[in-house]
Amino acid sequence: MSAVEINFDGLPGPTHNYAGLSVGNLASQTNVGEVSHPRAAALQGLAKMRTLMELGLVQGFLPPPLRPAAQVLRGFGFRGGDDEVLAAAAEADLALFRAACSASSMWRANAASVLAAPDTGDGRVHLVVANLAGMLHRSFEAQETFALLKRVFADEDRFAVHGPLPSARHFGDEGAANHMRLAASHGAPGLNIFVHGEASRGGGFPERQSLRASQAVARLAGLDPARTFYALQNAAAVQAGAFHNDVVAVANANVLLAHPQAFADPARLYRDLREGLPNLKVVETFGVSLADAVSSYLFNSQLVSLPGGGTALVLPSDVRENAAAWAAVEAVLAGDNPIERAVVVDVRESMRNGGGPACLRLRVPADGAAQAGIDPRFILDAARWEALAKVVEAYWPETITPADLTSPDLWAQAREAHAALEAAIG
Repeated sequence: MSAVEINFDGLPGPTHNYAGLSVGNLASQTNVGEVSHPRAAALQGLAKMRTLMELGLVQGFLPPPLRPAAQVLRGFGFRGGDDEVLAAAAEADLALFRAACSASSMWRANAASVLAAPDTGDGRVHLVVANLAGMLHRSFEAQETFALLKRVFADEDRFAVHGPLPSARHFGDEGAANHMRLAASHGAPGLNIFVHGEASRGGGFPERQSLRASQAVARLAGLDPARTFYALQNAAAVQAGAFHNDVVAVANANVLLAHPQAFADPARLYRDLREGLPNLKVVETFGVSLADAVSSYLFNSQLVSLPGGGTALVLPSDVRENAAAWAAVEAVLAGDNPIERAVVVDVRESMRNGGGPACLRLRVPADGAAQAGIDPRFILDAARWEALAKVVEAYWPETITPADLTSPDLWAQAREAHAALEAAIG
């Protein structure tokens, strides 16, 4: 059955800031305390969305939840109106307050795991919301994301939206950033690969995705065990800053682009995958160190199937500025594989907080009937794109310093921006 993949990009929110909340994310830690540019972040994200539209792809978007999250802080015992709650939290527990200000929902690759209809037990697209248990600021998003995805994918004949797994250490789930799908086409039965860590290995950085969580997601969607694979992350990659698998590997259709140190046992994984997909193309980049892969986010690119055939690699501009990474791109384009085009996008504000092009989007394969079941307000056309851009230009702060986070003026501006965005969505 014919199907397309829709990229639902997260729109960076008006409180986009550099609080350094993500342990193991080198960019997040390196830029802590710097001045952020929320308006530029959102406009860069919108420009990337428009680029995908110009390639002829169906492009969706997912709005950010309201931040600072006064309603979350009430769960920690703070009382009063929103400003009273925020002020009290900022004074009593600044780290908790900063977590409630985070705009990290912009990285929608962590919103959920998406399982394609040809692979699931009931023939529907399944979305299992990630609990993001490994990071406090991200764990606040799970229930809001559940409500949002129920809103966007409300047609229960075509979609099954599952709530997050229990938020516990043994079930840490980071969503699509640790899941890959390989298939002859988006509408064909595919192979599902869940990449996970192993907490017992130790190390300075946490291994966020648990095997148990991945297995639970597969069961919830009714995946065929014979076509479902679990791959252990390479410990060296995690400790080099690959906090998610999508920092060192990306897959689309029958192509898997990966760093040679992405997986603990790549030879076995590739052998098993080829048994299920004989025409699999594995493209490894042997000339790129883990340090270059992480700093450039070469693998946090989007591999997309072009409407006229072939595959494009949508790269962050940082790749072009890294000699080893760009040489690898040129070698990939010249190689025997379907990747025929490189498209460079500027998402520097996201990159400075540790998220590249692939982090910003949630991939949803959908045939014609499923597309008709998606709320059209979240699918972009030229008019909707223009409306979003106007809201961002008018309401998003130009800059945020660390001291601004505790300002009632910023809180009011963020609420006004949120209301204007909801009005634009309708």
